[in-house]
Amino acid sequence: MSKRYTVAIVGATGAVGRKIAEKLAERDFPVKSIKLLASAKSAGTELSYNGHPVTVEEARPEAFEGVQFAFFSAGGAVSKVLAKEAAARGAIVIDNTSAFRMDPNTPLVVPEVNPQALAQHSGIIANPNCSTIQMVCALEPLRKKAGVKKVIVSTYQAVSGAGSAAIDELEKESRGLREVTPNPSVLPVKSLEKHYPIAGNLLPQIDVFEDNGFTFEELKMMNETKKIMELPDLEIAATCVRVPVVTGHSESVYVETEKELSLDEIRQVLAEAEGVVLQDDPANQLYPMPLYAEDQDPVYVGRIRKDPHTPTGIHLWIVADNLLKGAALNSIQIAEKMIELGLVKEVQE
Repeated sequence: MSKRYTVAIVGATGAVGRKIAEKLAERDFPVKSIKLLASAKSAGTELSYNGHPVTVEEARPEAFEGVQFAFFSAGGAVSKVLAKEAAARGAIVIDNTSAFRMDPNTPLVVPEVNPQALAQHSGIIANPNCSTIQMVCALEPLRKKAGVKKVIVSTYQAVSGAGSAAIDELEKESRGLREVTPNPSVLPVKSLEKHYPIAGNLLPQIDVFEDNGFTFEELKMMNETKKIMELPDLEIAATCVRVPVVTGHSESVYVETEKELSLDEIRQVLAEAEGVVLQDDPANQLYPMPLYAEDQDPVYVGRIRKDPHTPTGIHLWIVADNLLKGAALNSIQIAEKMIELGLVKEVQE
């Protein structure tokens, strides 16, 4: 008999929660039954899973009884309250927030990069920041081939990374860009007093500023990359920018390897990398773009150049759908890898 699992999605009414449900069905994940969980306000509403109606329940500790996989995507505050409750009831929690990412006892996993970390879990596995995920997918094959010692990244992040309210604000501002004065209330950080329009604009702030001048988003990229790649001494710096794109994060990445690679070697390594699609044909204007990465699973890499001054320096352009590989898809791939490695209590249908 096939092995099937009881699955819960916390934050099922949100953008990432809906993508998780969609991808579970699309990938034929072995679901025995599914619980769609959200706030008390959303409880009782009806959503669809794999063509069947499912009533949303309130996310409470007792809702996780009998659950094998619990996908969390309802914000860090919810994860801090409920993730350990779910794990205590036997669920493997895969958390999409920053609540546990830098906890030394919680694996931070991109399956193509560090699946071995899954064996160290104690009930909770953290899904990395969306921008971190796509970058390490491209960096890891280079590290395996030639080592990596330095990374400088600038991101161009879509508004969907800030939630549905940010998408609505971009669309509203875009419609009235030349007609009315925008009255922004969401970006760059909803909880702060000052806001700026995103339509026709770039916002060099994602999340709050820390004392060292970097934003929390930038520090997440820097610290998470070191943890995932097990490179605590990696020289890395990030600048994260919000751009008026609905879906699809883009990154300009400069990386210095320990050994020099030729352009042909770089292209071959990336072309053979799991989860990566090489789009690098400048003569024919082929390069990654967020418009064409939307609703696609891979991480796209192109605009590959050797640095003109540093023999081991490489410039890359990396694009991925931040709601898929950057969130929902990576979460499901973690669960799939757990099953593949025999790290889940198996339940017979």
